[in-house]
Order: sequence, then C-alpha cells, then structure tokens
Amino acid sequence: ELKRARDYFLVDVCNVDHQNKAGYMPIMLAALAAVEAEKDMQVVEELFSCGNVNAKASQVSGLLPDPHERIDMVKGLLACGAEVNIQDNKDSTALMCASEHGHMEIVKLLLAQPGCKGHLEDNDGSTALSIALEAGHKDIAVLLYAHVNFAKAQSPGTPRLGRKTSPGPTHRGSFD
Repeated sequence: ELKRARDYFLVDVCNVDHQNKAGYMPIMLAALAAVEAEKDMQVVEELFSCGNVNAKASQVSGLLPDPHERIDMVKGLLACGAEVNIQDNKDSTALMCASEHGHMEIVKLLLAQPGCKGHLEDNDGSTALSIALEAGHKDIAVLLYAHVNFAKAQSPGTPRLGRKTSPGPTHRGSFD
C-alpha cells in the first residue's frame, strides 16, 4: 500500500536509495505502483522527493522500461528533478527504453525536456534511434531523427526550412 510505504520512508525507517539484490531502489519500484487516483500520485511524488531520483543504479532510474506506458510516473519523476539523460550500468537511457517499447508519448515528453540528448550511445553503441528502428517503431525513429538532426540551434547563416509568410498589410510587395 502506497500510504504505508510513504510513512516508512518519511520516518526514516527505510532507505529509499538502497538497492535490492536485483538492482532496484524503492523509488524505482514506486514508479511501478498502480495509481488510481490523484491522491495516489501525490503519495508517489512524496516518495520520489524522499530520495535521489538520479541515483545511478544497475537499472535505468525510475524511468525504467515498463510493459505499460506510464507517462504519469515519468512526469512525476521529471517534476521531482529526474535527469532526462541519466544512464544505467549499460549506459541505457529512459529515451532508449521508451523508444524500444514503442511509447511514443513518453518519447515526445522526454525529447521536450531541455538538454535531452537523443544521440547518446549505450554500451553496444546503440542510440535511441537505432533501437527504435531495430524494434520496428518507425514513427518514433522519424521523431528521433528529426530531433537529433534538426532540433539544433541554427546558425545565423543557415536557411530556415519553414513556409514563407505572405506580406501583411504593413509589408507591401513591389506590385502594389
């Protein structure tokens, strides 16, 4: 039960940053909790705030792969200061995991975070893009490709790829 777990952590009975034998920490397990109501999410966010959501673990932080798309938990972790580019012991990132599992909304959320690095490589030399392609998630691969190749700040001499706007009433053309 979430409330009971929160009470243990708030009175320092348990160490939220301690890894179990499988490499998981209580904060990471809280991210797997069933959240059925807003009050449940508040309890989970309290648990996240009790420990280090950026602790390097042997599993990807609380943003770990899950068979269900858990955008609520990812939002909660990011709100509590989770580093979007944190890597596990195999150098995998949350973006790589979301890309592999086809979680488009989580991929979009992570890419929208300032400083999200879609070009990071894991121990195998794979990127989120190559992982998405290998898993057959072409829609995610297109999004990642665009982020890595076109989301960079353009230099002053770089032509813009947007649609040209027609002159407004204050910008008359030479044929007026």
